[in-house]
Amino acid sequence: MKIGIIGATGHVGRFITNEALRRKHDVVGIVRNVPEEAVPGLTYLQKDLFNLTREDITTFDVLVDSYNAPENEENLHVAAMKHLVNILQNTETRLLVVGGAGSLYVDNKLQTKLYETDDFPVDFKATAANMSAALDYLRNAKNVRWTYLSPSKDFLLNGARTGRYKVGQEQLLLGKYGKSEISMADYAIAMLDEIEEPEHQQQRYTVCAD
Repeated sequence: MKIGIIGATGHVGRFITNEALRRKHDVVGIVRNVPEEAVPGLTYLQKDLFNLTREDITTFDVLVDSYNAPENEENLHVAAMKHLVNILQNTETRLLVVGGAGSLYVDNKLQTKLYETDDFPVDFKATAANMSAALDYLRNAKNVRWTYLSPSKDFLLNGARTGRYKVGQEQLLLGKYGKSEISMADYAIAMLDEIEEPEHQQQRYTVCAD
């Protein structure tokens, strides 16, 4: 399977790239700057997300969006989603989005999102609010094959790669010890599992450490 990964050199993007390469997929890292140290088996498309064209992405079976907007430009999350929807409409390329946990609901009635709670870090509220708005835009998009994967509240860069995770839909998940966390390595496993065997097309879902 041919997989394009936007932001392949970022924190989450690296884990997804490595997992895809581990599974022997044909992986293209879509980056603004090609790193000096090459990753074995990875080819690059040096291009900014906003300059991607329909011709660039239709060669991919799957396009992974691991874009992270710069500080003080969090509104670009919505702009990036609009651009991707525009170039992906009426194509066969599937879009898998590295989402945020902030848009997950913390109540059974699905009225309060995590980023709307009092103890949500102020520094991350703009990012969470804009990623939530981008998800809303994606939900209303027509003729795009998409899946949006939200991590848990704590997204662990150095967490263990266990290969185990539990799956939810719109609500924040808790693991067996009452923690809402997932390692980036296990998140990448979950995303590649979805890429290889789709179970959440046209849906947002979430994963948590088992």
